[in-house]
Amino acid sequence: MNFIKNIGIANFLMLALCVLIIIVAEYLFLTGDKLHGIFLGLWAPTLLGVMIYIKLISRERR
Repeated sequence: MNFIKNIGIANFLMLALCVLIIIVAEYLFLTGDKLHGIFLGLWAPTLLGVMIYIKLISRERR
């Protein structure tokens, strides 16, 4: 619970979403739907990049 308070609820939910996306992408890839698995797997780093960008913008405005 202390970890969630340190990073914030929104960041924790985004990280949980990224983990879920990675798990679903691995499942799709390993069950034979390789193209959909790769497509979905590319969303996790994209979301992480958006999180970093938003955090940089908010720090710059302070």
